[in-house]
Amino acid sequence: MPNIYFFLFELIVYILFALCFHHAFKHGISNLLKLAFGILFGVMLELATIRQLNAYEYGRFLLMVLDVPLCIGVAWSCIIYASMEFSDASSLPYFLRPVLDGLLALNIDLALDAVAIRFGFWDWGQGLRTQYFGVPFANFWAWFWVVFSFSLGYRVLARNTNWVGLWLSAPFAFLVGLAGVLGTNAVIVFVVPTSIRPIVIFITLVAATLLVLSKRPKFYLRPVHPIAFWVPFLFHIYILIAGMISGVILIPLYFL
Repeated sequence: MPNIYFFLFELIVYILFALCFHHAFKHGISNLLKLAFGILFGVMLELATIRQLNAYEYGRFLLMVLDVPLCIGVAWSCIIYASMEFSDASSLPYFLRPVLDGLLALNIDLALDAVAIRFGFWDWGQGLRTQYFGVPFANFWAWFWVVFSFSLGYRVLARNTNWVGLWLSAPFAFLVGLAGVLGTNAVIVFVVPTSIRPIVIFITLVAATLLVLSKRPKFYLRPVHPIAFWVPFLFHIYILIAGMISGVILIPLYFL
């Protein structure tokens, strides 16, 4: 019998995908391609990162693509899709919206990762007391650049109203996203000295936040589909409820 926490996590991810697919289907081929290439991107970035860094491994979910759960790739796609739906309704300059997208995704992971490793969804191999409740700080660097890179790559071509914008935005986002992920992984792991790595990560994420705030963005300038709410909400509420029921949220750090 599968672990109930694994099963429910997969179920929630596929429910979110159904919601995103319904929205994409109603809004044209470019959105469907964004969602599809987002899944491909999510799976490929995980496969590539595991082999590039050898820093973590996944537990066994019901549906796997080699050593990566399919639901992880689908989750990446849903998070990117919902984040872009929200940021596109803001007053931020077009090419600053990927910065907000990366920060919105990071908001999910600040709650998700610390609980997920206690369920065995994935394992960093560093115990449960290192850095951020067992999560390496470099993981938050990665989450930001994953979403930023795909979003930026998509937006480079998406403003074109011809066939280029319609058909090529998503595959170009896939290529730019992979290059961005592998490049930023290499920088933080192989270039930045371990002693200053947390400082570099902190400065980068704070700078991104200040850059967005400096533009004093206004939100909901057009109606925003509810998926922009439901994607982060369901991740957060799942982690909260599952964490409380299992007791992992209530265990003092010094007992880990």
